[in-house]
Amino acid sequence: MAADNERSIRGKVAVAGVAETTYYKQSQAEDSEFKMCLDAIIAAAADAGIEVSEIDGFASYATERSMPDRIATALGLPEHRLSNLVWGGGGGGGSGAVANAAAAIAAGYADAVVVYRSLAQGQFGRFGQARGGPRAEGPLGYAQPYGVLSPAQQYAMRVRRFMHEHGVQQEALRAVSLASYQHAQHNPRAVMNGRPLDEATYDASRWIVEPFHLFDCCQENDGAAAMILVPAERARDLRQKPAYILGAAQGSGHRQAASWHNAPDYATANFKTLAPHLYAQAGVGPEDVDVLQSYENFTGCVMVSIVEHGFCQPDEVNEFFTLENFSAPDGRLPLNTSGGNLAECYMHGLELNIEAVRQIRGHSTRQVPNVEVSMVTSGPMVQPVSSVILGSEPG
Repeated sequence: MAADNERSIRGKVAVAGVAETTYYKQSQAEDSEFKMCLDAIIAAAADAGIEVSEIDGFASYATERSMPDRIATALGLPEHRLSNLVWGGGGGGGSGAVANAAAAIAAGYADAVVVYRSLAQGQFGRFGQARGGPRAEGPLGYAQPYGVLSPAQQYAMRVRRFMHEHGVQQEALRAVSLASYQHAQHNPRAVMNGRPLDEATYDASRWIVEPFHLFDCCQENDGAAAMILVPAERARDLRQKPAYILGAAQGSGHRQAASWHNAPDYATANFKTLAPHLYAQAGVGPEDVDVLQSYENFTGCVMVSIVEHGFCQPDEVNEFFTLENFSAPDGRLPLNTSGGNLAECYMHGLELNIEAVRQIRGHSTRQVPNVEVSMVTSGPMVQPVSSVILGSEPG
């Protein structure tokens, strides 16, 4: 179902440039978070073939600390027309930031918007470890008093519920992890390049919290990544093949920001209400998607995300979730082809959006042939979540 063209970003905006710094294990970055942010933006402009001075807008998400006004000053930009941040924790706003940048360009608020994320945990502290606080508020007020402190603990119970209700076996989660590590071995940028994973190693790895083994959990990393979006007609005249924004959606459903243990749909990844809007705007369905980058905070969250985007039914997970199906270039649904959050880098998921662009261009290190539709899902089980669909043509 095609969207009303007057209220759609479909085909009006394209990603023209992408770049990232070297990715590091957490706390090992050689530069400050802000410098890495600037380096990624400058490199993205070079990739697009535009002058840095053409950038006039910024969009990011989560707890981004590199502020647009400071970036604009450091880059010497003549004009700063847009600042935008998607609220929410984790990487749920990654594709939402891309969507907001595209919407701003389509509405005429800016002409060249950079979407970016930068992290230096040695400078500001780790975000993946359990920690208490002076006061447990909101959803944490129902979790921290009982020792549920880490993200792994918070999501494990919800994933376990889904697995119990639908008879999902551990091998389904293992397939997601093996695919990411397999693809990372072809990607020299990946932090886990040179560290292959096999079934025996996965099975023998320690439990973090059941059903998550060590290799079901994302990395913690330092680095920065950036994407530059411009009007579609401008992108066609630039250096790289445009990756057109076909559709995007963000948000959550009824009471999904309630306490995890007080939400009406306990085992959801929060995409159920979002996915229909995404496909309607893009004018495609899950059967049209050639390659998928799905945010892995934990493999079980990928599982629920894939189901809620319609790639398989809940009771089909054991048959659908196999390494063969997820492997590029020839799998049924090539998944996380750069290594993803598990094995390339955990840049709060923006590296997944960059990989989706590379698949459209034909530049991936694990390229799927003839990609026309490339999709990203961001931040399952947080609020808000978001997804975006890119195309090789404007639609």
